[in-house]
Amino acid sequence: MGNSALRAHVETAQKTGVFQLKDRGLTEFPSELQKLTSNLRTIDLSNNKIDSLPPLLIGKFALLKSLSLNNNKLTVLPDELCNLKKLETLSLNNNHLRELPSTFGQLSALKTLSLSGNQLGALPPQLCSLRHLDVVDLSKNQIRSILDTVGDLQAIELNLNQNQISQISVKISCCPRLKVLRLEENCLELSMLPQSILSDSQICLLAVEGNLFEIKKLRELEGYDKYMERFTATKKKFA
Repeated sequence: MGNSALRAHVETAQKTGVFQLKDRGLTEFPSELQKLTSNLRTIDLSNNKIDSLPPLLIGKFALLKSLSLNNNKLTVLPDELCNLKKLETLSLNNNHLRELPSTFGQLSALKTLSLSGNQLGALPPQLCSLRHLDVVDLSKNQIRSILDTVGDLQAIELNLNQNQISQISVKISCCPRLKVLRLEENCLELSMLPQSILSDSQICLLAVEGNLFEIKKLRELEGYDKYMERFTATKKKFA
């Protein structure tokens, strides 16, 4: 892409606070954006070939609320990303990320996190210190088990579809706000699904199709009637 075209995008973004440059074959984060650190609220560089984020620049967007880099080639995220104190939406689907920075819990305003189609081997424990997190999408990763740390997760919706999960900590029932839990197409035996999800949690939508048991067997479990009460009450609320 020519410099003049990029300049035009930068000029527009100066007025609108939105910088969007998708499907352009970019191989690096545009350094021209350093002129806009004080006024950008949205950056969308999806569908490019960016393999890293510049540590000295990425943390300086003081007003940034939304950052999208779906369908790129990112393998790691710099710690400096976690300086974005106003960031509410982070969308990094279909990259090559194996882990998140240890400082990820500093993204204190984060509400929506999309990491579908990466190479995460576990649910990152850093997510449990994010108090405003509403929606987390970790579908299509390589997660095998959900550990006890999950009990502190504040999310309302957790999508773990299409992983390799065969074990789930009973602590998932303790998540204070978790209403929607998606576990479709994993490796769960019915005996490995904590019954407390049904009998003693806030969860009112549990999606478990495509695991190693028949759904009708789930309906026979103790606590299923309590789950159905929550499910039906929620359905009525939105009807």
